[in-house]
Amino acid sequence: MQSQQYQQQRRKFAAAFLAFIFILAAVDNAEAGKKEKPEKKMKKSDCGEWQWSVCVPTSGDCGLGTREGTRTGAECKQTMKTQRCKIPCNWKKQFGAECKYQFQAWGECDLNTALKTRTGSLKRALHNADCQKTVTISKPCGKLTKPKPQESKKKKKEGKRQEKMLD
Repeated sequence: MQSQQYQQQRRKFAAAFLAFIFILAAVDNAEAGKKEKPEKKMKKSDCGEWQWSVCVPTSGDCGLGTREGTRTGAECKQTMKTQRCKIPCNWKKQFGAECKYQFQAWGECDLNTALKTRTGSLKRALHNADCQKTVTISKPCGKLTKPKPQESKKKKKEGKRQEKMLD
């Protein structure tokens, strides 16, 4: 009886041992089957940062246009490229087409110079444009004129009716 128990234990041990060997071999084959991938090349190469020129409108002094970018580097595949851009037509071009400013209200008229001024602080600069932090603009003081009172629409209609009746 003891020998039967002993044989059963040996068989169980042998089965467990074989199962362990089988699993170990399967894992080893799975790892061996995988091809070791060479490490990907570093995306950052000897190429420098892109340097962009100002946006040049296709026609006129605002609207759609293009800008050219360049970069340096011995192993760069691309050292020049052109990019489409847009210059908004309502931006103050005297401060650079790529600099947007937030302006304060016009100041009082200076009687000595007959000019009124206001300052603007930089709101946005496109494509790392070199913009001044604050700018000042001036314009001549305008003559204050009272707006003419408009005739009411009712009076205009009555006048047209009378004209039609006379015709």
